[in-house]
Amino acid sequence: MKNYFDLKDRVAIVTGCSTGLGVQMAKALANQGCNIVAVARRQELLDQVTKEISDKFGVQTMACKCDITDTDTVNATVKAVLDKFGRIDILINNAGTGAVAPAEDITDKQLEDEMDIDLGGTFKFARAVAKQAMIPAKYGRIINIASMYGLVGNKIAGSAPYHAAKGAVVNLTRALAAEWGKYGITVNSICPGYFYTPLTEETLNSDFFQQNAKTMIPEERYGNEGELDTAAIFLASPASSYVTGVQLPVDGGYTCM
Repeated sequence: MKNYFDLKDRVAIVTGCSTGLGVQMAKALANQGCNIVAVARRQELLDQVTKEISDKFGVQTMACKCDITDTDTVNATVKAVLDKFGRIDILINNAGTGAVAPAEDITDKQLEDEMDIDLGGTFKFARAVAKQAMIPAKYGRIINIASMYGLVGNKIAGSAPYHAAKGAVVNLTRALAAEWGKYGITVNSICPGYFYTPLTEETLNSDFFQQNAKTMIPEERYGNEGELDTAAIFLASPASSYVTGVQLPVDGGYTCM
């Protein structure tokens, strides 16, 4: 019997892997046998996450403290991963930020941070991994975590720079897919809707957001833990070899209306 989504002995870098969706996706890949490199800014959380993953799934892990906006640090991190594992098969660009304010009140600093982190960090990690590992290997799976707000606007939480940066990630995904397809590298984006995490639970359970879900989301609810995992596994696996340059919304149908 063929396991279409076997990732045994593959190596994945997951950025933003100290909390939330990054950790969930890392665990999903580890469940398929993938070795995990967790990247974020908080070393203590990274150490906890990598220990938990290695203990539970029996895979190799590596914790890398890294500022994804700093080119030298990104390049050094990728080199360190190659020194340890000798390969990088998968990159999930998950790290990001999200300034919320009316557009007329957004500061220059908030705008710059969105572009530096959500767009710039995504590009810098993809560039480093492709150049050092995936192009030489003629194989790679890059998954950029954009957002349903990279596809549409919204009226409930003003966040224009976030929309702009995530929209840029969507088209960056297309551009990199077009350039790197000849090297056996696929580049795709996942566009999540709102998901429950420890940081969002209180907000999403508020009366306002619950009513919004019933009005705006065909499934009339927000995403639960685990509901993003299979999208990541599919796009990370060898089975998705003829899928590149696509945007996969995982949003309960929000963007279909």
